[in-house]
Order: sequence, then C-alpha cells, then structure tokens
Amino acid sequence: MTVLDNRALNRAMLARQLLLERADLPVVDAVSHLCGLQAQEPQEPFVGLWSRLAAFDPAVLSDLLTRRSVVRTHLMRRTVHLVTADDVLAWRTRHDAMLRQKVLGVYRDELKGVDLEELAAAAGKLMSDGAPRTAAEIVRALADRWPGPGPRPLGEVVVAALVPMAQAPPRGLWRTKGGVRNVALSSWLGRRVDAPAPDGADPVGQALVRRYLAAYGPAATADLRAWSGLAGLPGAVAAVRGELVRFRDERGRELLDLPDAPRPDPDTPAPVRFLPAFDNAILGYQDRGRIIDDAHRGLSVAGERVVLVDGRVAATWSVAEEVVTVDPLRPLSRADRVAVADQGRELASFLSDGGSDRVRLAASPR
Repeated sequence: MTVLDNRALNRAMLARQLLLERADLPVVDAVSHLCGLQAQEPQEPFVGLWSRLAAFDPAVLSDLLTRRSVVRTHLMRRTVHLVTADDVLAWRTRHDAMLRQKVLGVYRDELKGVDLEELAAAAGKLMSDGAPRTAAEIVRALADRWPGPGPRPLGEVVVAALVPMAQAPPRGLWRTKGGVRNVALSSWLGRRVDAPAPDGADPVGQALVRRYLAAYGPAATADLRAWSGLAGLPGAVAAVRGELVRFRDERGRELLDLPDAPRPDPDTPAPVRFLPAFDNAILGYQDRGRIIDDAHRGLSVAGERVVLVDGRVAATWSVAEEVVTVDPLRPLSRADRVAVADQGRELASFLSDGGSDRVRLAASPR
C-alpha cells in the first residue's frame, strides 16, 4: 500500500481546501464544497473564504445569509457552522444523537430526570411561530415547566440539540454586530429537515464520507470522526469502501480517498495563506501533522489565527486599528517574509475595505 508522507498529505489538503490556488467558484458552491465553515466567531468565515476564492466579495456571503441560502447552525462537533440550506436539511437528523450526547456530556447532572422528548415537543411548539428568540427568551418561556436544570443547561439543550435552529441575521453579516437570535430551521427555510432513512440504511452517512474526503482527504476514519463528531459512521464507511482507494500515512494508519480526487505532486509550490480562527483546514483532522507541528497544535483550539508558509502553520496574526500584525513561530527566509508581508497587506486592505494596507511583521524567533 502506497505511503503518503506529511508533505504529500499537505498538498492534497491544500488542493481540496482551495488553498493551493484561489478558486473561481460561486460563494455558495465553495461553502458546499468545504462542507461548511466553522463559524462561532461570526466574522471569521469571511477571512476563510477570502483566502480561498478569487475576487471574494463579502457582501455576497451576507446576501446568502439574508436570503437563507446559507445558515448559521449547530452541527459538526456541536459547534456553530456556516452551511448551505440544502446541507443542513439533509445532515441535521444524522447529527441529532451526537448533539444531544455532547450537551449531556456537559450538563448530565443538571438535566437528570428531564424527559428530553417532552422538552423537545414543548420547545418545538414554542418555536413553530417562526419568531427569532434569544436563548434567554426561550428559557423564560419554558422554565416554569422545567425549573430544575437552570437557565444555561436548559437553553443549550434546546438551542444546540433538541430543536434544529438557525441563527437569524444580522448575526454573521459582514461588519455587523448582532446577538444570537434562534429561529426554527423548518420555519426559516420553509422546509422540514430530512427524516432518517426508513429501512435503517445510512445514505446520509455515506454522503458525508464522500463529501468529507472530497474536501479533506486522504484521511483516516479517526479524522472523519474528529471532523464530524459522529461516532457511528463505520457502517457508512464500510458501505462505500469499495468505491475508495487506500493509502497509509507515516504512522501506518489506513487512509481512504476518492479515486479521482486531486493529490498534487508534493513539490508543488504552496502560496502564503492567512487562515481565520478555528479554520477547517486545521480542525478537520484527528492527526493534524499534515499542517501544524505538534509544538503548536494548541493554537488550533485556542482560537489563534494562523499563517501558512509552504503549506504549514508558521506564524500567528491579529489585526488592530486596521494594522495586520504577524508573529512568526519559526525563522522565515527573506523570500518568505516578503511573501507574508505582501499577503498581509492584501488582507489589511480586505478587512478595512481598502482603507489600509499596513502590516507589521515581527522578528522571527531564534
């Protein structure tokens, strides 16, 4: 079985994640291809798409949100993602059990004795009028009947698990601040979420395997589980295994992939890219060695924004007063520093609507 080293996996990941060259794709198609973008920080997906798409216009993404073609919702790993309407309707039911388990993992004691089906029915009836509500408003409407859990556990189990919700704009719009107001997905999109397959088959799980590999592969089943939060995909993997090709990584893990998906030459040049907090390209794997060194792995879960140099995390970045500041994590060559500064200026201009192209590149560590 062919072994793919970290550099080969890196170039495949960059190609699938639209980071090897900016893609000429409609924004909605990019969101679909990427299987959504992690979006608990509302402005971060705009940077993620700017780094991936040619001539990205943030107003287009805002328009997709207001037109309800793209929604903000709890999905993979119980984190807020930006996904297409079609995907959330198709995928939500497959994530229901995981979403409940994740909430119960935090609030099991507080929710002990609560009939979750009864609570889900009451919350669904409350939200059926299509009115956006904050979590606090939902809790106030339900707390008389369920006073025991307390506001936070009650709100989280309803909003993140029991009732499929969208976060209504202006939350998530470009350069717009807005608190979270939840609205039932079925009301917001005018369609019900898809029901499970009646025969016990898992066509949604199989589709998720294929879609994940198209955007992240080659990958191990542990990577698929880390991305989705779903433990119950072995059956789906087994069902599609005959369609897939197999490799091994340097650790000896079996990697699965779509036969015709891009696997560029490992020596393919990789441009500098600025990634937002919690970017898919890092969080989409259990083994993140293809993109980030073990010494810096904690950055990926701490919300640090990072810079890729030669396809790997090499610096962090921040922005204040329209100045992009880059702090290298390792020594950078003169050519790399020039490339980072050039891309930093473009990012500063994007974030300031052309008002600034200032970038400060700190000295490399010795």
